[in-house]
Amino acid sequence: MAVPRFILDRRDDIAALCRQHRARRLELFGSATRPDFSPETSDLDFVVDLPEDQPPGGYADAFFGLKQGLERLFDRPVDLLTDASLVNPYLRQRINAERVAVYGA
Repeated sequence: MAVPRFILDRRDDIAALCRQHRARRLELFGSATRPDFSPETSDLDFVVDLPEDQPPGGYADAFFGLKQGLERLFDRPVDLLTDASLVNPYLRQRINAERVAVYGA
């Protein structure tokens, strides 16, 4: 799957947000990677890889700061997941089939 044009157009802004919040990797999945994406109604779904070795509260600050930054950037709701949160094997398999990298440090 290719990275959608509206994501590519904001790649520099995405990279800046990822660096600001110490994200090592950010991947898009869900309807934005498929033909059924609706620019008017669809949210955006991402999987992020954040370093675990952060000061107390640092992980939450990075996670929620990145989520809010992406929502502001794209002016739409964002669902942000981590690999560790993907414990359901069926959900993990479905997400893995759709993941496309948008940032990798």
